[in-house]
Amino acid sequence: MPFIPHTQADIDAMLASIGAPSLDALFDEIPAELMCAGLPGLPDGLSEMAVTRLAQERAGRDGHYTCFVGAGAYEHHIPAAVWQIVTRGEFYSAYTPYQAEASQGTLQLLYEFQSMMVGLTGLDIANASLYDGATALAEAVLMAVRADKAGRRRVLVPASVHPRYVAVARATVRHQGIELVSVPWCPQHGHTRVETLDALAASGAAALVVPQPNFFGVLEPVDALVDWAHAQGMLAIAVVNPLALALLRPPGEWGGRGADICVGDGQPLGVPLSSGGPYFGFMTARQALARQMPGRIVGRTVDFDGRPGYALTLQAREQHIRRSKATSNICTNQGLLVTAATIHMALLGPQGLKDVALASHANTRALGERLAAIDGVQRVFAAPFFHELVLRLSAPVDDVLRALRAQGILGGYALARDYPGLADCLLVCATETRSEQDIDTYAQQLARILSRRREAPPCAYKS
Repeated sequence: MPFIPHTQADIDAMLASIGAPSLDALFDEIPAELMCAGLPGLPDGLSEMAVTRLAQERAGRDGHYTCFVGAGAYEHHIPAAVWQIVTRGEFYSAYTPYQAEASQGTLQLLYEFQSMMVGLTGLDIANASLYDGATALAEAVLMAVRADKAGRRRVLVPASVHPRYVAVARATVRHQGIELVSVPWCPQHGHTRVETLDALAASGAAALVVPQPNFFGVLEPVDALVDWAHAQGMLAIAVVNPLALALLRPPGEWGGRGADICVGDGQPLGVPLSSGGPYFGFMTARQALARQMPGRIVGRTVDFDGRPGYALTLQAREQHIRRSKATSNICTNQGLLVTAATIHMALLGPQGLKDVALASHANTRALGERLAAIDGVQRVFAAPFFHELVLRLSAPVDDVLRALRAQGILGGYALARDYPGLADCLLVCATETRSEQDIDTYAQQLARILSRRREAPPCAYKS
């Protein structure tokens, strides 16, 4: 809170009204041995000006970098109006709308959010909401297994799905006897091939996960993958970047019947990077799966006098029903971030979202062309992509990234940690926030770094 308006007179009036002699008396039920007499080593309070200066100095230590890192979290422009509205008291302090009669504003906003996500994904229903994209995938896996009439407890997951998503999903479902089977990608194109899936069909699975785009930025053959899953009696779980859906066909239209469940992270929709979070997850699904969906669904209705109103129409959470009957015990409503995303989408509109997606894709194309023209850099996958792509470098990736960082450039995401076969590869991203000058500077610095490494004499080591 930037400013606390209560004067001493206000506090005295409040205490007089409730009949308490002091603020300390309001907490007299706390045992004395649990009270903290002071915090040793804590300096005296500073003035507002001094605190502001100190905060700026601390923030300055982080430096200012031009970011070409994506890998699931993206630097997009967020209109100033978004968080100016979000931080109004009505939204900023609101939590779960258990009492509909006192929460119509929050409920209406969640209803609008659900409507927008249904429009983006082309499916029937949306919840409000989930913790992040990774836990959303875990929930989708659990949802698909619950819905599988054959009782199958295996789910096919392409290795091109975000590795953090897979790790979280595996940690969530493994103790429930659910197996996540990894599906390799095509080494030439970076996507999942139906022929690879055929070898896994005999053992059966409840669902197939279909990323779009995948972790490498590559566009998957979603129509063929969804149709294959349905032909095997499996559900199709889409994992998407919501911004990409402003350009690409929605999951509800993939293949002959469309995907059954769609999840993802809402971070690209008005949520700042903010040192890694928090973000929020979303989920949409077919109407037939509504009873398996975790979280809450807000519905629009009318009151006794015929006026429109909003209420929680599905609350399959553990605090609403018996724990054993809950569809989830970890789902949440990231209300503040969902509010930001709803306002962001409302401000930009369909065309605005499409413009951002087009600009991001165009910048990544320009970046890829500039960098691939450098001696010692080549593109890895010959396939269409959205706003990320993989490059192979002739020098150790970590060394190159360190040298770029010294020049104020965050050059991308090193893939070696997650994909040993891509140890010499770098995942780069350019959103609409990157200018032509940014791309030129990156290319010039990368060319200089690689050139100097080629010219440097080899080190002589003595045993």
